Amino acid sequence: MLVLDWSITVVCTCCSAAALEVCYDELGCFEDLPPWGGTAQRPAAILPWSPQEVGTRFLLFTQKNRYYQTLLSLRGFSIQASNYGGRRKTRFVIPGLVVTDDEDWPQEMCKVLLSTENVNCIAVEWKKGARTQYAQAANNARVVGAQVASMLSFLMGRYKQTADKFHIIGHGVGAHAAGEAGSRTPGLARITGLDPAEPYFQDTDAAVRLDAGDASFVDAIHTDALPFSSGLGLGMSRPVGPPSELDAIWQGDSRFDACNHARAYLYYEESLVQPRGFVGFPCSDSKAFAAGQCFSCPDGSCPLMGHHADKSAGTDGVSKTKYFLNTGRTAPFSRDFRVSLTLDGPSWPNPGFMYVALAGQYGTTQEHQLHVGTLVPGRTYDMLLDAELDVGRVEEVRFRWNNHILNPMRPRYGASRVALQRGSDQETWVALLSTPLCCPLLAALRMTWLSSFLLPSMQFCGMETVVENAVQAVPPC
Repeated sequence: MLVLDWSITVVCTCCSAAALEVCYDELGCFEDLPPWGGTAQRPAAILPWSPQEVGTRFLLFTQKNRYYQTLLSLRGFSIQASNYGGRRKTRFVIPGLVVTDDEDWPQEMCKVLLSTENVNCIAVEWKKGARTQYAQAANNARVVGAQVASMLSFLMGRYKQTADKFHIIGHGVGAHAAGEAGSRTPGLARITGLDPAEPYFQDTDAAVRLDAGDASFVDAIHTDALPFSSGLGLGMSRPVGPPSELDAIWQGDSRFDACNHARAYLYYEESLVQPRGFVGFPCSDSKAFAAGQCFSCPDGSCPLMGHHADKSAGTDGVSKTKYFLNTGRTAPFSRDFRVSLTLDGPSWPNPGFMYVALAGQYGTTQEHQLHVGTLVPGRTYDMLLDAELDVGRVEEVRFRWNNHILNPMRPRYGASRVALQRGSDQETWVALLSTPLCCPLLAALRMTWLSSFLLPSMQFCGMETVVENAVQAVPPC
């Protein structure tokens, strides 16, 4: 009861001290009443600053100019004198709050975009409006979104373009500015939300935050879903709206902390140059995904994270699914493999640990723990392996086991079958320990038959089991 009384007092005080509405020329009017203020999610009623105070600039990059040209909103001469092309698609990039060591990343993203496609790329800069208290910056984003919508309207009118030729990419608070622009622009082709910000936006009305109805196609990449109340999370942990968008929980590395908020735009940038680098897998939750239970793409339906998401099969704008993908800590980020290993060994089970490593053309991964518990010959064990380095094409699978107890029987275990599936392109390799060493002729015949009828072009074959802590190397056939 005390908390409720205190909240009401604060809201009323703010409301009495501030105007209820402010209007800015062609941008229209902005209120500080619910849902914009005075709610549980937005307790303070705050009006956005004026466009002059926010200081928004539109920086145009094209393949004709790798250094930006400044576009003055609604001033035709600045557009006419620029390299803006009315026949090209246009992509806007809106940053969130300013990070001092990487505050110009939208400009860099435009340059990468132009290295892969011929478009107009407009980096939206609003550093003045972002360098303030968070609650004020969150409200200033409304003006930024309105300014982007105004620029869109101007460009469509001058160049006879339609809204389906425009795509807005927004990061953090900028993702919600993109939503504001989209809500003012019927028929907008696409909005990509890069880790949309949680504080002042999660659980708010659809008018306040990025929502599925803000564009024909909305894809959201969540990389920092720890709750803001934990002191670590900045990004939203919940989908951006009802079933009409591709909303992906793209899960990063194990350091899942606030640093991942900035990783969202790094992932997107890499997806520009690595079109097949990020495949998302439909899964119920992160636990099932980590266990390797969700690594299939029926009929090639798994979507691509990032720039090429709208070209993926299955992104029909109807069904809503969570998609998961683990990433590396440095570029290239996508290095996930599904490992499916069938164990060979004595007729009795033993407690123990199993490890696997992948060796390839560029190096060898560290050992990754495949299983802890009872080692049961004949059983298949699955895991999702996040390679800490890019090994290139896998050339060898390495297996080791131990149990750190006295083994008077000196049991031997080995990988009788290892199937690898690479997440980035779904390429599959199969490694086989075909038969016991006592039957080499049968082994040779069996491998010949399998090579002819069952296995893909890349195969790994082994012919042994190993004692505790020895490494079984399974080379190509």
